[in-house]
Amino acid sequence: MCSAHAGIPIRPVSAVSIWCRAGAWFAALFISAMTTSSALPARRAVVLDIDGIIGPAIAGYIVRELKAARPEDTGLVVLRMNTPGGLDTSMREIVSAILASPVPVATYVAPSGARAASAGAYIAYASAIAAMASGTNIGAATPIRLGGSSFFPNGKPEQPSGQKDGQGQTGEAGDAETRKLVNDAVAYIRGLADLNGRNADWAADAVRTAASIPASEALALHVADVVADDIPDLLRKVDGRTVLVAGRHERLATSALSVVAVAPDWRTELLAVIANPNIAFILMLVGIYGLIFEFLSPGAVAPGLVGAISLLVALYALNLLPINLAGAGLVLLGIGLMVAEAHIGALGVIGVGGIVAFIIGAIMMFPSGVPGFGLSPVILTVMAVVTASLLLLVLALLLRSRRLPVTTGEQELIGAEGEALSWQDDKGRIRIRGEIWAARAARPPRPGTRVKVVARDGLVLIVEPN
Repeated sequence: MCSAHAGIPIRPVSAVSIWCRAGAWFAALFISAMTTSSALPARRAVVLDIDGIIGPAIAGYIVRELKAARPEDTGLVVLRMNTPGGLDTSMREIVSAILASPVPVATYVAPSGARAASAGAYIAYASAIAAMASGTNIGAATPIRLGGSSFFPNGKPEQPSGQKDGQGQTGEAGDAETRKLVNDAVAYIRGLADLNGRNADWAADAVRTAASIPASEALALHVADVVADDIPDLLRKVDGRTVLVAGRHERLATSALSVVAVAPDWRTELLAVIANPNIAFILMLVGIYGLIFEFLSPGAVAPGLVGAISLLVALYALNLLPINLAGAGLVLLGIGLMVAEAHIGALGVIGVGGIVAFIIGAIMMFPSGVPGFGLSPVILTVMAVVTASLLLLVLALLLRSRRLPVTTGEQELIGAEGEALSWQDDKGRIRIRGEIWAARAARPPRPGTRVKVVARDGLVLIVEPN
């Protein structure tokens, strides 16, 4: 029984009531904490670098990092770009990853002097924010086709037939394949422009006439959203903008984000090395020559092992690269002809044909009009000289071997000298090179005298006194 105080009765509190009140208090505290946590802004801006040719290695790196980004801890992904162009397939992989990313993506063409040419322009148009540093340029987005692959070179193309440039003028005639490729690229970049509210007409000009503009003009034409000095300046200038992210509108809160740069990992670096056309070409030749040497000298092991590994790595790299199959076939034919020359010995005729096929095939194998995907003239010259030198060395050894006396077979004993052991009439026995042979002579020699082999009749040597 509780007593009253100041005229107010005090009722006893049960244990159940205490637990209920405590549970309600903890639930309110948890909900408040969750609400506060969800309201906190993301803590970082992730910076990814696209520096150089856009190929499989760069595409894998960007796609992987975009998939790893989470809205809970990443407020913005910045693609810091300086590229002359690249592969259509790699560009589309990056664009698809940008459009599907739950984190807003900004493409920042930097530093000063950088460019977002060709494939880079498509990536900029696909991003929620397109930013540029002063002294940069964007455009030249015309694709070309070679060997079944599309490229985005940095140069002015021919105007497809029936198409009009930005001033409404009909360009030069082009084939149906070119028109299809350009029209597809125009529709693609227009779709990206409409998605993010950018200048679609200029984007079409960038594809059809390879138009390219500096940062200040890009800002005025609404190609770029902002011109920023550096990434912190970019974060301040885009803070508060509303952008489209994975199909929904989102307001950016970027002014307080910390900048975190994520460099490519070792796999990306390794893939970038082996996917270099020059490295892939060298690995292919090392692989082929290693296997040829192993077949000609069975049991050497090392050449075959090195050759097999090099050839497999080269085939993996060539699978990623745009190559002309006719050129690759000519390279293999040239090597085959040079190997045949080494075996047949056709006085260099087949070998010269092999060298010519090798050089023409190497030139055709990789596209020369696409930056970063052509074979270096220095590498081509060195490998052609090395290949020709190996052929000349084999031919020289072959000719030298023909001048040497016979050391094996039936003719090996002709001209050799020995000693007569016994003789009767025109037949006798002689010792030659530590062996006893039956012999015959027109003029019988005396035992103990020197004789010379002039012919051979089966197992009987024809001799004459020396």
